Amino acid sequence: MSLPIPEYDQLDATALAALVRGRELSPEELLDACVARIDARNPAINAVVTPLYERARRQLEQLPEEGPLRGVPFLLKHMLAELQGTACTMGTRLRAARMASESSHVVKRYQSAGLVFVGRTNTPELGIKGVTDCVLHGVTRNPWDTTRTPGGSSGGAGAAVAARIVPAAHAGDGGGSIRIPAALNGVYGIKPTFVRVGRSRDPWAFGSTSHLGPIGGSVSDLVDFLIATAGVDPEDPSTLFAPDAHVCADAWRAALGRGVRGCRIGVPQALWDTADPAVAGLARNAVDTLVAEGAELVDLTLPYAEAASAADALVIGSETAANLSDDLVAHGPAFGPELAVILRLMGRVSAGQFLDACRVRAGLRRSLAAVFRDQVDLIALPTTGTVAPRYPLSETGTDILWPEATEAMTRFAFLANLTGVPAGTVPCGLVDGLPVGLQFVGDAWDEASVLAAMAHCERLELGELGHPNGYVDLLAP
Repeated sequence: MSLPIPEYDQLDATALAALVRGRELSPEELLDACVARIDARNPAINAVVTPLYERARRQLEQLPEEGPLRGVPFLLKHMLAELQGTACTMGTRLRAARMASESSHVVKRYQSAGLVFVGRTNTPELGIKGVTDCVLHGVTRNPWDTTRTPGGSSGGAGAAVAARIVPAAHAGDGGGSIRIPAALNGVYGIKPTFVRVGRSRDPWAFGSTSHLGPIGGSVSDLVDFLIATAGVDPEDPSTLFAPDAHVCADAWRAALGRGVRGCRIGVPQALWDTADPAVAGLARNAVDTLVAEGAELVDLTLPYAEAASAADALVIGSETAANLSDDLVAHGPAFGPELAVILRLMGRVSAGQFLDACRVRAGLRRSLAAVFRDQVDLIALPTTGTVAPRYPLSETGTDILWPEATEAMTRFAFLANLTGVPAGTVPCGLVDGLPVGLQFVGDAWDEASVLAAMAHCERLELGELGHPNGYVDLLAP
């Protein structure tokens, strides 16, 4: 199958933007290349569920001349990214026809950078789980094996980047929803420090663990997207407490070439031991390679860490149930069966149970602060405890919660969400033909150290995975 601009598949957003600046490619040509790839590749994976082709062509007429990512095709998740005149459905029937009267701040920042919005990606209903099967938009599949999940809740974003539909995509992370799909699809993703990026026009609608960040095909792209979006958001007052974004931009760019010599990397072995041995072994090989490059390995104990999954689930579930309690009463049948079950269960959490989860959260914050102050610069963990699981019977509605697979995918993610510290994932190889991710967790506001380790892994080609099988099949004559 011949698609326009063959090099599009090999170039990241940074490189594509440079070609536009140098007038070697036009934004129109990049849009045509992206649309051709959506039409050719998306039917097999259902990552892009709302094409915005005509709007994108109109947007080309208004691109900022100086935008650093001018002309680069981009996808918005169907959550926390309101785009004026379009629906941001959050995967629920309740919002299917609700058109945004104004774009959210993060979307305005994307526009100022020159990105072209070609469509929206799939998410499970309200992003409440780690699997991207949606009552409104259907099931999204992993390009490496379409019988398997791409993870979630940003599964559409992860699958689209892995299939080279776009070089990078908008994503959100309340319990691993950037890092899990990035890892399971063999690409890069970073969850920045809490409130580093303003979250929406209603910042507390998704509770106290939600973060916005990018999924991309390179660490350089992650830096460009962080720079484009970080900073004060007038619609999210909590961003007023973030460090100056311009100062951080210099540190983030410098991190790309900083390396890991002298970096103290903590390995909490008790947590690693809960991962699938093949997954843990591959991720540990990557850590050992960094040690050979000059990093220092530190054995680590993290008090409260083993309780992070339960605490985060209680916090997310309780906050979501409280936010939607009126909607559940008024529009209960409109919710999908999984979300309805979760909301009813979480609505029964007592104030005492919620406070217990908050105490675990506070203990985690204290222990992490002490660890980063006294022992390490980064913590390394497998991103997930397993490779991408096969879709279960939940596709037919007979096993709606899929707890074992969900727990295996999310168990290493919640630590960073509860504490608000930055965390990123890099691909580090394949197990049975499926991608495995290595996660780096950093101190609050220290995305630079996370990015430095990620960039060094990329430079060493620890995660040179090739293309997904599904992607190769789609390109076959």
